[in-house]
Amino acid sequence: MSIFADKNFLLNSSSAIELYENYAAKLPIIDYHCHLEAREIYEDISFSNLTELWLKYDHYKWRLMRAAGVDEEYITGNASDKDKFLKWCAVCGKAIGNPLYHWSNLELNRYFGIDLPINAENAVEIWYKSLDILKNGDFTSRSLIKKSNVKLICTTNDPIEDLAYHSALAADSNFDVKVLPTFRPDKVFDIASDSFIDYLFDLGNVSGVAIRDFDSLLRAVISRIDFFGANGCVLADHGMTEIVFDSSYNNVDADKALKRRLNNFHVSDEELCAFKSRLMICLCNEYKARGWSVQLHFSCLRDNNTVLYNRIGINAGCDSIAAGFNFLTPLSHMLDYLNTEKILPRFIIYSLNPNDNALIDTLIGSFQENISGNIVTNSPWQFSDMDSDTLSAAEITDEAEVTKLPRLIHGAAWWFNDSFDGIRSNLKTVAEQGYLPGSLGMLTDSRSFLSYTRHEYFRRILCDLIGDFVEKGMFPDDKKILQSIIEDICYNNAAALFNIR
Repeated sequence: MSIFADKNFLLNSSSAIELYENYAAKLPIIDYHCHLEAREIYEDISFSNLTELWLKYDHYKWRLMRAAGVDEEYITGNASDKDKFLKWCAVCGKAIGNPLYHWSNLELNRYFGIDLPINAENAVEIWYKSLDILKNGDFTSRSLIKKSNVKLICTTNDPIEDLAYHSALAADSNFDVKVLPTFRPDKVFDIASDSFIDYLFDLGNVSGVAIRDFDSLLRAVISRIDFFGANGCVLADHGMTEIVFDSSYNNVDADKALKRRLNNFHVSDEELCAFKSRLMICLCNEYKARGWSVQLHFSCLRDNNTVLYNRIGINAGCDSIAAGFNFLTPLSHMLDYLNTEKILPRFIIYSLNPNDNALIDTLIGSFQENISGNIVTNSPWQFSDMDSDTLSAAEITDEAEVTKLPRLIHGAAWWFNDSFDGIRSNLKTVAEQGYLPGSLGMLTDSRSFLSYTRHEYFRRILCDLIGDFVEKGMFPDDKKILQSIIEDICYNNAAALFNIR
């Protein structure tokens, strides 16, 4: 029987252990999607206790506590930090099979050196031990980032944000971790929202553009894209429940829809589609011109619980997987149109619905061509008409080593899918239907400075999966190739995307 969370945690073969220890374990971290606040990093905030570190913003944990019957007073209410922590430990200690149990125990061990299993019996001892460590140790936001061997963080930012703390961090010679903004224009697209007109007023103020029509809206948004780019941004992020797209609409159609909304009229489904389609096309044109990549998140149904939404607001832990709509057809049409018009930026695509994994991989496989003139430069058949002596084996290998990242990438197992089975399923589907070595590795998608153990969790699962392929004779035990695959997925691909040395 294996020992819980020992040094071989989740590594079920000698090959997996070797791959993890030799190649994955010590690689730096690039966290290209998270919800940390640049202000908290710049101010190098400290933490009084584990409740502040673990529970303050973590709606993952809130959901689990509610599911276990904990009163809201001990979750988001006015109970003391100690009492909230004790309730969390009691719940976590029985959360068998939940990734939160794994993550929390890893965080406690990796950052605090406490190897007591989290449960009700150990809760008080863990509370006081961690208090002493926090009081006497170096546990500020920056120190936790540095201890985690993080090289880059991409925060998530609305177009109207001033990015003052990103600018300050970039100028701070005492902190060498890059903290870059990500352009998240969801509110610009949300034309049906009650707050849409007020939001456009704010957008107009920060951009210096009076938004009266679609053309002025584009000028306002593009000015913010330029501003984000000047602050190091190379990544956009679009989140949506479902994808709507129809290339038959033009800017005139989008303009009519926007003007109706600005005059407080309801927009029809057709008008909504016209507005969102044209806006997406125009923004992708800007992204492509700047060499930005685009994260596309969908299939999330947000804020299901009105009572908790009214009490807490967004990110209350009341979101769910969305299903029952056809994302594949509009996404296919969108990618095809952008590709045909030569304005297809690199896309990193995530669905919250795990049933969509194979659909995503087979779709993006349709748009991975690397065209130079009329020749598909990465085709294995391109050498068929050449003299056999034209390229040596070494030259072919060198050419393969400088292959660019895929144009379209299936993102890491996201949110409800970043469990053991969710991560493994995501990786297996990418391997079976696409090109696993082209993956971008893990992200935290978190507001916690302790969440970097999720990268360790991912890397252990990855090494166990690949080790399993080797053990079963499904892939050769070629150390050079295996090292390249592991290091590319865990670090090199993301480092190349963000030009990290």
